[in-house]
Amino acid sequence: MKVVVSACLLGHNCKYNGGNNYNERIVEYLRDKEVIPVCPEVLAGLGVPRTPMELVDGVLINRDGKCVDAQIRQAVAQILEQLRDEDVACAILKSRSPTCGVLQVYDGSFSGKLIDGAGVLAQALMDAGYRVIDSEII
Repeated sequence: MKVVVSACLLGHNCKYNGGNNYNERIVEYLRDKEVIPVCPEVLAGLGVPRTPMELVDGVLINRDGKCVDAQIRQAVAQILEQLRDEDVACAILKSRSPTCGVLQVYDGSFSGKLIDGAGVLAQALMDAGYRVIDSEII
C-alpha cells in the first residue's frame, strides 16, 4: 500500500521555520506501507527556512505580500503528475498548512485565526479523487 505523506510529518526539516512536524504516531502507522513524501513548498523552490504564507482569497501570499501562488500550484501539478500511475491508498497531510491543510487553514491575516477549508495540495488531491486524511486524525 502506497501512502502520500507531508514530508514534515516524517521528520524532514522542510517547515517554513526550518524545522519539522515529526509525528511518531503517523510514522508507526506507516511502518508497513510504501511512503511517498511530499512538500510542495520545497518542490516549488521556496527554500528552507522561508517566509510564511497563507491563502488570501484563494491565492497564496507570503507574509511580505509576495504572491507565491504560481510556484506552489506548479509544484502541486508536478506532484499530481508523479502520482498519476501510482496505486495510492490515501494521503496524510499536515493540519492547517496553506498547502497541506485538509480541514482548516489560516485565514490570510497572519494572525493565527483558522477558517474551514483546504490547502492547495489537499484540495487538488481531493479533486483528483484521492482519499485525504488530516494528520491530527491518525
